[in-house]
Amino acid sequence: MPNHLSTLGIIHTAVSILALFAAFYCLFKDGRILPLNDRGKLYIVLTTVTCITAFPIMKTDHFTGAHGLGVFVLVLLPLGMYATYIKFFGKAAEYFQTVIMSTTLFLSFIPAIVETLTRLPISHPIATGPDDIIIKTGLLTLFLLFILGVVYQLRKLKLAQKAVTPVDGAIS
Repeated sequence: MPNHLSTLGIIHTAVSILALFAAFYCLFKDGRILPLNDRGKLYIVLTTVTCITAFPIMKTDHFTGAHGLGVFVLVLLPLGMYATYIKFFGKAAEYFQTVIMSTTLFLSFIPAIVETLTRLPISHPIATGPDDIIIKTGLLTLFLLFILGVVYQLRKLKLAQKAVTPVDGAIS
């Protein structure tokens, strides 16, 4: 079977897989994606390249929802990077940062699921299109994992902040 990906499509796919691995490495090492450490910066660079290389790839010859997700991720990345410096977020800045960075990962997985299931295996793809029940089930599962993951991360962050914050009257 011939490869249905262009050279740019192959590069985009390879970089996007590396971005996902970088995100999981961040989650494993730091418990969340910290955008200003080396692991987080790698995730941001790879995700940015993934989004940018997605724009010229158009199976339908027009801008699609996947392209819109790429634009949204590119807006969220700097917001997540600098959330702790935005006074508006106040004491909740780390929480916002965690949710924003996790959202970029969640959004990156949406086209990954759709494209993978509608392309593989090459001879007989698992799904026929984005409206296929297997894709809808995959996206629902992804959303539930996203919610559980964010709740877990925020809970861990809150516990870590409690451990550092001295109790009233205590000497630190």
